[in-house]
Amino acid sequence: MRRYITSLIITLIFGLTCKAQEGIPVYFDYLADNYYLVYPSMAGISEGGKIRLTARKQWFDVDEAPSLQTLNANFRVGERSGVGAILFNDANGYHSQTGFKGTYAHHLQLGGDFRTLNQISFGLSGTILLSSLDETEFRSVLPDPAISGTKITASYFNVDLGVSYSFMEFYAHAAILNVLETSRDLYRRGRTDDPDNLGVPRVDNLRRYLLSAGYVFGRNTRIEPSVLFQMTDFTKEKTIDINAKVYKDLNDDTTLWGGLSYRRSFDGAQFINNGGFGEQRLQLFTPIVGVNYKRFLFSYNYSYQSGDIRFDNGGFHQITLGYDFGETDQGKRYDCYCPAANN
Repeated sequence: MRRYITSLIITLIFGLTCKAQEGIPVYFDYLADNYYLVYPSMAGISEGGKIRLTARKQWFDVDEAPSLQTLNANFRVGERSGVGAILFNDANGYHSQTGFKGTYAHHLQLGGDFRTLNQISFGLSGTILLSSLDETEFRSVLPDPAISGTKITASYFNVDLGVSYSFMEFYAHAAILNVLETSRDLYRRGRTDDPDNLGVPRVDNLRRYLLSAGYVFGRNTRIEPSVLFQMTDFTKEKTIDINAKVYKDLNDDTTLWGGLSYRRSFDGAQFINNGGFGEQRLQLFTPIVGVNYKRFLFSYNYSYQSGDIRFDNGGFHQITLGYDFGETDQGKRYDCYCPAANN
């Protein structure tokens, strides 16, 4: 029992730092040619448009386990602009959030002709979020003014900023998510104590910083190493993703690809187990496979958390479905092997 409680505490520590945020958690769906989900500057990066639908589920044998669904589309408008929209639903136990993002991006060609990818892009997203806390099943022997016993909701607005640079097979992205500090009173309903009371700390700053880069090597068989770094401003939590993907062209219509991502946190959580002290850092191993057939995309990834302390031995499953549209010249606008820019 003691080991189970310790495991639960560690899982909550890791889980809350990833889930206690506004907007879409940064998982690994960006590796399925879905960088727009993370970086607003990637809206309309290609000549045509892209639609991506994702579904993620954690711990199938755990009730009310975290789940996430997203639907996004983005496309080019004219020569220099791109627009996009994202719908998402994120649920974790008694907490859930549903939101909408609308994006505008501006793309500037820095040199070369229209087939040379040498472009810097700027993006701005506005987010409307409805956050809910279901307290209908909360029970207390003594009346607690902080528990309403109902399902309470609150709406928020925030902004994401992003910039991307693409030069043929090289790319780099940066973004600041949740730029604005928003008053999150959802978890303080009914409290009469000091709003700065540390018993229920006020967390209005959910700003996150993202930075990534990658390069595609090869021709018929291609290798794409990349990294993604993220930091949460309030907690100073930092993680890094180290990724590698391999692409193989089977014919003119079909490309098979797969890869592996390794995520590690820079900071660990301390715990007591069987009378001893230990520290564990978040480590996730995520293999991903996918296929592009004509204008369609399908991918699947599975994330496994390593370490001695885990809530469940199961992993996190995610599926992505995609469709590309609007491209001409067989979708080869740029003369490079750049999956995000060439449909």
